[in-house]
Amino acid sequence: MVVSEDVRKIAKLADVGVDDREIEEFTSQCSEILTYFEMLDTLPQGATIDRGLVNIFREDEITESLSQEEALRNAAEKEDGFFKAPRVM
Repeated sequence: MVVSEDVRKIAKLADVGVDDREIEEFTSQCSEILTYFEMLDTLPQGATIDRGLVNIFREDEITESLSQEEALRNAAEKEDGFFKAPRVM
């Protein structure tokens, strides 16, 4: 069980400002997280679980793509048949 002093200590170690209004909420959240980890600790280790996975990907299909003119139709700026973008460096 996490107590408010634990949250204050963690916040200080992480150099995170936490005010008194947030302490109660974070205390509750941390306790819930640790409870969940305790539940995970009860699961058998090393055993494989059959999840019945199937391949959900479809086969690739060749379809017609946009022409250069169609692709550039709504471009804010274009130059020599290409999208024009601002310089990064």
